[in-house]
Amino acid sequence: MTAPAFPLATTSWDDKEYAAIQRVVDSGMFSMGPEVARFETMFAETMGSKFAIMVNSGSSANLLYVAALRYHSKHSLKPGDEVIVPAVSWSTTYFPLHQYGLHLKFVDVDAETLNYDISALEAAVTDKTRAIMVVNLLGNPNDFEALTRIIDGRDIVVMEDNCESMGATFGGKQAGTFGIAGSYSAFFSHHISTMEGGVVVTDDEELYHIMLSMRAHGWTRNLPRENHVTGVKGDDPFEESFRFVLPGYNLRPLEMSGAIGQEQIAKLPMIVSERRANADRFRTMMDRFPEIQVQREIGQSSWFGFSMVLKREVNIPRAQLLEALRAHGIECRPIVAGNFAKNEVCALMDHSIHRSLPNADHIDSHGLFIGNHHYPLAAPMEALSVALEEGLRGAAQ
Repeated sequence: MTAPAFPLATTSWDDKEYAAIQRVVDSGMFSMGPEVARFETMFAETMGSKFAIMVNSGSSANLLYVAALRYHSKHSLKPGDEVIVPAVSWSTTYFPLHQYGLHLKFVDVDAETLNYDISALEAAVTDKTRAIMVVNLLGNPNDFEALTRIIDGRDIVVMEDNCESMGATFGGKQAGTFGIAGSYSAFFSHHISTMEGGVVVTDDEELYHIMLSMRAHGWTRNLPRENHVTGVKGDDPFEESFRFVLPGYNLRPLEMSGAIGQEQIAKLPMIVSERRANADRFRTMMDRFPEIQVQREIGQSSWFGFSMVLKREVNIPRAQLLEALRAHGIECRPIVAGNFAKNEVCALMDHSIHRSLPNADHIDSHGLFIGNHHYPLAAPMEALSVALEEGLRGAAQ
């Protein structure tokens, strides 16, 4: 099979990651242990957070902090509470909220940034709103200054799904650290890769302790002696080994993932820098194709990938553009899950739609995204330029 000219994802591993795997193999310890703990410390320091907890995927990261908030003494989210969500995101942004009985209110996104339409969000917030799920899409942080103004003085919990935006910043602060908790993914196609893996960060010690318990069966074994779940844990390890205090899960990562993560997080500054350099090349090239709207950056994006949305006034079907991209080896996908509110699964979920979702609808029917990587993309960009010329200008002739 011929390798694609512009793949969606490529590995950033080298000898260091393979040496980390071998270190775990030689240790004979494969379940969660000191390698994971070391990675968590490094990750928290990198993000500027007090606490980081590693899990087995970014989806599990979302599940864990939503579940933990159910049992928080101050910020508890109860069944029926209203949570605002953006209409464009991935499935596991929404599913944990539904699984904990919360009401999802879908709000439109901005046609250019792909994040919340700020005016729509402001209008959607009411006295019923208990939480806002903030999704930083394709590497682009939200406008947290505007978000802060909207919720100022209100008892609203902010959560971040930052799975696509590791390394992005707004006002010099890391995306994923603006809310009570933020999630990150370390799946193969994301900024760093640990096989499978995810992380939650928080500065809230109580939430952190709840997550420590719920990550591993809801038991007390991984809690510090003095903690916010039980108060004080007993000193007898035998008695505490199978003491269950919360309805938890098994979301633990492997030691291999923790060891790989240590090498990957050290590369994050380089990875983000190279992706941002590629974004400059991409945006310069796309000036030649005014038929297409590219993502407008908020703060400093870490550019997970490059979105392309055919503008409303352009009478070119997306299928024609897709055909040209595929013919030239440009791998592409829908923009995340498009307008998620259109999915059949929503019929099974307690939800409402604020007004209408015209931008999400247009992105759903006229948008796509391609990958970005940690190395210069001169040749792939040339292939992309040829494909776009054919798909757009060739169609007009």
